[in-house]
This record gives sequence, C-alpha cells and structure tokens, in this order.
Amino acid sequence: MEFNNFETQFIIDLIGAVNHPLSCRPTTQIGLANSNITQFRDFNQNPQIFLGFPPNPDVILMMEIERSMSLLQVMVNEGLVPCGEEEMKRRNAIDKLKKIVVEWVKTVTYQRGLPKKYLKFASGTILTYGSYGLGVYNSESDIDALCVGPYFATIAEDFFIVLHNMLASSPEVSEIHCVKDAKVPLMRFKFDGISIDLPYARLKVISIPENVDVFNPFFLKNIDDTSWKSLSGVRANRSILHLVPNIEVFQAVLRCIKLWAKRRGVYANLLGFFGGIHLAVLSAFICQRHPSASLSALILLLFKTFALWPWPTPVILQDQIVRPFIPTHDKVSWMPIQLPCSPYEFCHSNITRSTFYKIRTEFLRGHMLTKDMLSPDFDWNILFEPFPYARKYGLFVKIFLSACDKDELGDWVGWVKSRFRCLLVKLEELLGFCDPNPTEYVDTDASEPNVIFYWGLPTGRADLINAELVEEYFLKSIDHGLNQVSTGTMKLSIVKPYQLPKKGDQLTALERKNSKTCWRVVDGNRKKTPPQPKYKPHCAESAGDYMPTNENPEFPSAGG
Repeated sequence: MEFNNFETQFIIDLIGAVNHPLSCRPTTQIGLANSNITQFRDFNQNPQIFLGFPPNPDVILMMEIERSMSLLQVMVNEGLVPCGEEEMKRRNAIDKLKKIVVEWVKTVTYQRGLPKKYLKFASGTILTYGSYGLGVYNSESDIDALCVGPYFATIAEDFFIVLHNMLASSPEVSEIHCVKDAKVPLMRFKFDGISIDLPYARLKVISIPENVDVFNPFFLKNIDDTSWKSLSGVRANRSILHLVPNIEVFQAVLRCIKLWAKRRGVYANLLGFFGGIHLAVLSAFICQRHPSASLSALILLLFKTFALWPWPTPVILQDQIVRPFIPTHDKVSWMPIQLPCSPYEFCHSNITRSTFYKIRTEFLRGHMLTKDMLSPDFDWNILFEPFPYARKYGLFVKIFLSACDKDELGDWVGWVKSRFRCLLVKLEELLGFCDPNPTEYVDTDASEPNVIFYWGLPTGRADLINAELVEEYFLKSIDHGLNQVSTGTMKLSIVKPYQLPKKGDQLTALERKNSKTCWRVVDGNRKKTPPQPKYKPHCAESAGDYMPTNENPEFPSAGG
C-alpha cells in the first residue's frame, strides 16, 4: 500500500498523540517517515524475527502507525472523508438558509405590527448539529440544522406556514415536508440537492446572535419544552467537541465506528439499534480516557471497553455531574448513555432484548478481531464485513410496504418505521429473538412503488408464529394516529433464506439517501393560507407602514 504526502501527513496529524515521535516532525520529514514505514513493512513480512526476543517498543510504535495508516486508507476508499467541493456546497447551502431565516424573522416582525425599531434588530439564525455539526459527514449525508427565532415567531403559524411558504417558493428548495407530530417537530426538504432536517426553537429575546451561545442561561430562560428538545442536539454536539481532547482524532474514530455499525446492522435507532448520538458519546468516552492513544489503538480500546462493559451501568462523559441512574417504568434501559449536555437526561433509545444481544455480540466480535491488531495478517476490511444475514438465520419476516406514488411511499414508510418497535417486541414475545435488518429493498417488478424489510428469526421456530395474526396486531399499532398521515399498504409473510434478494435478481438494495422517518400531515379541513407578503426593507422608515397588531395576548403590541 503506497501513500502520498498528503495522506501521510493527515494520518500523522490524526494519530497525533502528544508523545508520538512522528507527530512533531515537520512536513519536510514526511519522506523519512515513509522510508521508515517501508522498512517496517519489510520487517512485518518476517514475523519469525520476534521468536525468542521481546518486542521492541519502536517496532510496536511503527506497527501502530502502519495500522492507523491502513485504517485511513479504508476511510478514504469508503468515501468517508468529504472533498473540499462537498464542504463548500454545504457551507453555501447553510449560508443561503441563514439569509432566508433572517428575512423570515423580519417578515414576521412586520406582520405582527411590532414597533419599527424591532425591524432593525430582530433576527434569527441557523445552528448545525448531527454528523455535519460534528464534522463526520460524507457526500451522501444530510444536514441537521436548527432554526432559532425570537419569542414572537410561533412554531404553528410562523414556522410551519410563513417560513414553509418562503422555503417552498425558493428555487433551491424541493421535496418539502412538515413533520408536526414528532417528538421534535421539524420541516424536511432538499436545499440545492442536500437533504436538510430543520426543527425550530424560539428564545425569549428579539435578536438572535448568529452563533448564539446555547449554554448561556440568558437565552435559555423560560423557553418552552419543544424548544428545549430542539436545542438538545446542538447542545450535545458542542458539549462533545468541548470535552474531547483532540477533535480530529475523535472525528476519525467516529467515522470508523459509524461505518462498522452500518455494515454490521447495528445502526438504526428506530429499529432498536444505535443512533448517531449514541456512537458519538461512545467514541468521545474512549478519546477522553485515552487522550494520547493512536487511532488504531483507540478503535481497539473502544471494542474492548464496550464488549466488557457492565450494562446497564450508564456511559457518562467526564466533567459531568454523576447522578444515580433510575430506569423508567415503561421500558427497560438496556444500554443507558447520558446525554452530554444534561446530567439528568439520557440519549433516547429503542433498544430491546434482541437488539441488545446483537449489539453485545458485535462488540465482542470487534474485540476478538482487533485484539490481534499487531499480527502480520491483520486486515481492517474483515472488521467492516457486512453482516451475513442469509447465512445466520433460517427464517425471515418479510415486511412489504407500498403506496400509489413515491412521495406517499416516503411518508408511509416513515410512519411505519416509527412504529417498528411494537412489531419487534411482539416478535420477541413469540420467538424470543428477532434481528431487524435496517437495509431497505425494492421489488422493481411490482406495479407500485415499494420498500421491503427482511428481519432475521430463529431457525426451526416457524410453528410458533402466525404471520396473519402478527400482521393484524401490527396494523392496529400503525392505525393509531393514521388519520393524519398519507396511507399505503403493508403485508407480512415468513420467508426462507433462498427467497431473500440476491445480486442481479429483480430485488435490489434500495439506496435511499433520505431514509429517516418522514411523513406529511394531511388535513383536508385546514384553511388554505395564501403566500405571505415579503418583508420590505424600507418599511422601517415609515412610521405608518404597519400591519394590524396580532390580537393574540401572547404577542401584545409593544408600541409606545
């Protein structure tokens, strides 16, 4: 494996353990580093020289560097490190979105009939979080962006109507949906082709600084519960970046662990596995405990730590107040992970008995593979091999979802996925175990747009499950609240491994960049709202250029 100067310098920076001999070398010595690594490769091909002699610390150091560089190459090959063009595209999208939000706040200020001095100072902003906020996005990642507005801009009228109309009329925006009934209400759309999730938080101020401090009590005073939940993602991200000793090393670890979780089928929060915030905290936890370790050593330590972790002992980052963990009464907290921004809150989890077992098994597998990292025949690609569902299970429950068009299919799939935990728990009751494969498939021969899931079941227990009764049970769960959602059809059946989709068959994996839960609220009785008038910059110069004051007592006139 050959590395150019950029890759060599990048990995030296990444593994930049404080005491690393190579971490302080100037760029002019990269050639020397490559020379030493080449010598080590020749040395690594002859492990017999270790026989009868204790390992040389310098050799171990070079072996760690070699493993870290080979892991970097895996990340590059998998497209996990975005290019400069992708980064600029996202920055431009966020900048444009900020301008729209500022214009929206001015428009709402004008429509509310607030004093003209408010027009000058009223503003809003956009704060990013999630994979983009942590710096671990790739070309296919979406952007989690929080819209922060002033106290007088409501979520029901101003956010979901006025801002929605402004975004819908923007040429850069397409496929816009409103997700009003989620725990964190948001709008979902594409901006210049980039998928964006946009929740809303309003603060009890008139003007929002562009990079508002989400930890400042002045801005957090007396905010509503929805805004607090919306802010938690940004607060968690910033807490993590503040607590890790080296951001670049943390980002590299998180990229690797996310790739591992996706390949091994343990990355899907709605299906009972990890979400992005869980993996971010676990990665940060290891980086905190081993601030001088190399990239390869941190991966080894992560698998060792959590393969042997005494769950349900919670994982808590340092510099936080440790509180006694009290499980909730409604469900068992199998793998509690404290939310970094609050000592009283834990990351939302859908983990069940089956998914807990699957996650523990995969941690143990990762530990068994990486503990021999220094052996000559070690290969990172084995760690990232896709989970062999067809070889592992003898039965599968097939979940076939369809709708009349692609837009309604997206809404329908999102709604059903939000209810998947009910089905998972039911299958556990009947069979004792179920492994929900997060991969989505499509039958291209079917007449309607469709998505198919295949969940692994224990072999030889087909007689314990009646697919029709399970389908009836799950449909009742889906029907709860269904009057507000675009509907489709759902069919459950039991299939065997030879009936699974194969490469080249009419069933192919569905590569969906935006596979998060998404549905539109359908309300035929809602009054149609005409497009709102745009803010006129010159209106602040005219004392009489006001619209009638909103009679809602929550927003009294501030005249005088």
